Amino acid sequence: MGKPATPSIKLAPVKRINGEITLPGSKSLSNRALLLAALASGETEIINLLESDDTAQMLGALRQLGVRIACPFEEQSERQSEDPSPVSSQAQSTIVSGNGGLFATPSRRTFFLGNAGTAIRPLTAILSLIPGEFVLDGDAYMRERPIQHLVHALVQLGAWVGYLGKPDCPPLQLGGGFIKGGELELMGSMSSQYLSSLLIALPLAREPSHIRVVGEQVSKPYLDMTLNVMNDFGVTVTREDYREFHIPGNQQYHSPGKFFIEGDASAASYFFGAAAIRGGRLRVHGIGKNSIQGDYQFLDTIEQMGAKIRRHASWIEVAGGELHGIDADLNHIPDAAMTVAAMALFAKGRTVIRNIYNWRIKETNRLQAMATELKKLGASIKTGEDYIVIDPPDALKAATLDTYGDHRVAMSLSLAALGDQPIIINNPDVTRKTFPDYFSVFESIAER
Repeated sequence: MGKPATPSIKLAPVKRINGEITLPGSKSLSNRALLLAALASGETEIINLLESDDTAQMLGALRQLGVRIACPFEEQSERQSEDPSPVSSQAQSTIVSGNGGLFATPSRRTFFLGNAGTAIRPLTAILSLIPGEFVLDGDAYMRERPIQHLVHALVQLGAWVGYLGKPDCPPLQLGGGFIKGGELELMGSMSSQYLSSLLIALPLAREPSHIRVVGEQVSKPYLDMTLNVMNDFGVTVTREDYREFHIPGNQQYHSPGKFFIEGDASAASYFFGAAAIRGGRLRVHGIGKNSIQGDYQFLDTIEQMGAKIRRHASWIEVAGGELHGIDADLNHIPDAAMTVAAMALFAKGRTVIRNIYNWRIKETNRLQAMATELKKLGASIKTGEDYIVIDPPDALKAATLDTYGDHRVAMSLSLAALGDQPIIINNPDVTRKTFPDYFSVFESIAER
């Protein structure tokens, strides 16, 4: 991204949220589309690819695997725009020349993937099908993120995997090329990324595979997204509820020609939440009522809290209302649930967010991080293994808030600026992971 690090940012109190913005592309869709386009036969034009640290990690890994990619924003990465306006609505195209199947064994077999879970997990599954020994590693935060359930699934199918550092976490040493397909069991209670990774990789195995999910599968909308994108690239999987998945082997991904990346619904949640607290009226372009992203369902939740919402095919409009606390199971939208936690500061009455155990195994322990930072702002907080209870303060306190290396902690806590006190957010550059221009876009709709 080329910019010097910013140690902190001070946000003055915001009186009103008003205006229009256009969202950057979805991170989850971007990295799925890049990988499938790289595996597909033919050339794929990906429109509105997200420019972020996570997509940069995937682009680098795919090039290391021999994939030819022409990406316009990489060519402009050293150019620093003097225009502080929101993200441009003019979508650019990234061209991926597909490999037409599994990649050949690369000469460089160590892959460094930063803190990009949407890169390291599916690439681990893909590399398990390719002959050779590989090392998959990440930054200090990634080295704390569990991956053992995916590893256990691959070992059941015949891969060899060893941990080179902390048990159950990267870096991994992987022996690939032994998997033919087969039967396996996978814990569903931690993350949908493990299952999504297997669903993407196993159609390329020579024989069929059958996955049985043990326990309740979390984040189901993200699995729907994975299956939808796979279908767009010509590969099918059948499922029985979210408990069993039947994957024919020896399939081939085929380019759909063009693939459009929707605006990021998770990123949209911060602006929707801000408008619900201090709207005004905010129109968000790039996502509409037919979105395939699970975090679109965030709108239903904030509507229950009191927000006023208009849904259109290509935009969503949110206006403020009197917010009240809710008691909700938000397992299906764990990322956007963090925005609900920040909104709870401004709601009347108690908010309880349930069934969010997997907050604990994200980029940081989000349950602990959000509890700590919301307390600084004056909220009364109680947490359990998989829930958080938030009683809002009568008035927010001025505070210096930490981000724990986590982009979603930083962006959700920015909503605290909608109170009557200034806040300071440390290490705001963590938003580069998915939304490098987040604070500029936030400022563009903030009235003081």
